[in-house]
Amino acid sequence: MAKGKKSLEQQNSGKTEQFSSTGFILAAIGSSVGLGNMWKFPYVTGQNGGGAFFLLFVLCLIIVGLPVLLGELAIGRAGRGDAYTSFKKLGGSKWWGWLGFIGILAAFLIMTFYSTIAGWTLHYAVQSLSGNLFSNGDYAGQFTAFTASTSPIIWQIVVMVMTGFVIARGISSGIEKFNKIVIPGLLVILLIMLARTLTLDGAAEGVRYFLYPDFSQITFESALLALGLAFFSLSLGMGAMLTYGAYVDKNQSLPAATLAVGAGDLIYALIAGLIIFPTTFTFGIEPGSGPGLVFVALPAAFESMPYGNLFGGLFFILLAIAAVTSCLALTEVPVAYMMRRFKMSRSKATIWIMIAMYAIALPCTLSAGGVLSGYTWGGRTFFDWMDYITQNIMLPLVGLLVTILVGYVWKGSGEETGLSPTWMKWWRFSMRVVAPILILFIFLSSIGLV
Repeated sequence: MAKGKKSLEQQNSGKTEQFSSTGFILAAIGSSVGLGNMWKFPYVTGQNGGGAFFLLFVLCLIIVGLPVLLGELAIGRAGRGDAYTSFKKLGGSKWWGWLGFIGILAAFLIMTFYSTIAGWTLHYAVQSLSGNLFSNGDYAGQFTAFTASTSPIIWQIVVMVMTGFVIARGISSGIEKFNKIVIPGLLVILLIMLARTLTLDGAAEGVRYFLYPDFSQITFESALLALGLAFFSLSLGMGAMLTYGAYVDKNQSLPAATLAVGAGDLIYALIAGLIIFPTTFTFGIEPGSGPGLVFVALPAAFESMPYGNLFGGLFFILLAIAAVTSCLALTEVPVAYMMRRFKMSRSKATIWIMIAMYAIALPCTLSAGGVLSGYTWGGRTFFDWMDYITQNIMLPLVGLLVTILVGYVWKGSGEETGLSPTWMKWWRFSMRVVAPILILFIFLSSIGLV
C-alpha cells in the first residue's frame, strides 16, 4: 500500500513512474510477443500459403507497424499520461480524450477473453509436464472436455491474480522486473525448442514451406490479413504502447526503441514459425488447421517425440509466459486511467480493474466451450463477440485515430520522435497517407465491406 501511495504522490507532483531504458524495451517486447506470435501467427500463416504470407507480414510490419508504433510511443511520452489524458492534451480537446478512451476500453475488453486463452496454456503446461496430457490420444476430446469443465475458470483466476500482483507492484518493481526475468527466459526456451524441432525428420520441408515464398498462394484477402496481424502483433491500437510510452525517459531514443521492439517481435515470430512448421510437417499435421493447431494438433506431435512431455511442457510454458507479459500491458492501460481519473493508489486501482475485468471475463470463458457456448447472437458466442469487436473494429479505429492525431493535429509530433529531417519526412508521409489508407482497408475488410 505504501508503494501505491508513493505512486499517487508522484502523480500529484507532476512526476510519473519510469522504466529504465532496457526495462522499457523488454516490457514493450513482452507486450508485443504474446499469443499473437505464438498461437495466432503460425496457424494464420499456415492457412495463407506459408513463406509468401510471412514475407507480406514482414513488409507490413515495416511499412505500417513501425511508423504507428513510433507514433504511439511519441504520444505517450509527450502526453505523460494514460490514453485519455495524452489524447486530450495533444489533441487540444476533451473530444480527443474520449476518442483516446476507446483504446482504454479496447485493452480492457481484450483482456477479458485473452485471459481465457492464457489460462488454457497454463493448464496444458501442467498437464504436459505431468504426462497426463498424453494419457490418451483423443486430443480433440480432451480439449472439448477441458473447456466444458470448471477448470478454465480456475486457470483464468490464476492468470488474473498473477497479472494483478505484478501490476500492483508498479512499473520498475513490477512490470519491468517481471519482464527482465521472463523475456530472456522465453528466448532460452524458444531456442531449446528450435534446436529440437530442427532435428526432426520433416524439418527441412517445414522450413521450406515457412521461408520460401509461393506467391501464387497470395490473395488480396491474405494481404489484408498480414497487415492486420502485423498491427495486432505489435499491440497497436489498444493503448498499451502509448501507456508504456508515458513511462519512458526523455533521454530514451524512440526510433531506436521502435526498431528494437519491432526486431524483437519479428525474431520471436520467426522462431515460433521455425518451431511449429517443422513439427507439423514431420508428424503429418495440416499447418493451416486453425486455432486448434496448438491445443489439439501439436500435443499429438509431442506424444510421438522422445521426451515429448518435457518438450510439450516447455512449449506451453513458453505460450503461458508470452500470454502473461501481454496481459500486463493490457491491464496497465485501464489501471493507469483509473489512477489518474479517480486519484487512486496503484494497488486500489488494480483491484477494482481486476474485479471489473473478471465480471466480463467469466462469461467469456463459459462461452468458449462451457455452459454458455450454446448461446449465440448473430452466429457468435459472447467470447467471439469480444474478439470480433476489439480486433476488427476498435483496434483499427484507434490506430486510424493515432495516425490522424500525429499526422495532422499534433504539431510537435515530429520533434518528439527525435527523427532526422530526412526520416521525419518519410515518417510523416507514412502517418498522413500510407498508414491511414492501409488501416482503413483493414477496417473495411474486417467488417465485410472490402
